[in-house]
Amino acid sequence: MFDLDGVLIDSEPVWEQVRRQVVADYGGHWDADTQDRLMGMSTGEWSRYLSEDLGVRLSSPEVADVVIDAMAARYREHLPLLPGAVEAVRRMGSRWPLGLASSSPPSLIETVLDAAALRSMFGAVMSTEQVARGKPAPDIYLEVAARLGVPATACAAVEDSSNGLRAAEAAGCAVIAVPRPAYPPAPDALKAARLVLPGLAELTVDAVDALGPPGPG
Repeated sequence: MFDLDGVLIDSEPVWEQVRRQVVADYGGHWDADTQDRLMGMSTGEWSRYLSEDLGVRLSSPEVADVVIDAMAARYREHLPLLPGAVEAVRRMGSRWPLGLASSSPPSLIETVLDAAALRSMFGAVMSTEQVARGKPAPDIYLEVAARLGVPATACAAVEDSSNGLRAAEAAGCAVIAVPRPAYPPAPDALKAARLVLPGLAELTVDAVDALGPPGPG
């Protein structure tokens, strides 16, 4: 199972730029820990956070609409695929069924997968908008695994952020971390990873096989 933002696309800088601009444009304030807190939140969670905690003068649904529209426009200009992303998905998909467990809204997920010609590679694609709780709760990974027809404990999850790593660990997945240097995960979250890779080129079938058999369940 793959995360999307920060794993397949270098979207975190775009999310940060867009959200910072919305906060500035609508009278809010940006705290020192805001970006770390936002990573992994579902749309409902981050839009409420901007509206209620950061003082943006828009309702939560209005915040979501403004940010998502701006993100879609940025993606239409340039899709920031990370090096080796398409190849890694195809490599893993040649061996195992794949799922996508993303905190992006469904419309942006589809935009990315269609633009990258990867939609057919995934047997299950879900947004945290479709589960009760966003990351770091395990809901998204548990549901994607269920849709693939396997327990989460039989899956490996590829993540980059603190909240994503925690979500995958809480679901019982074998956690593979591909941290982004600009947005490093917290040390305690990184400890959840059984494999830490410098990039997607190192995500090979042999590397995943070396993790050993899945846990019970």
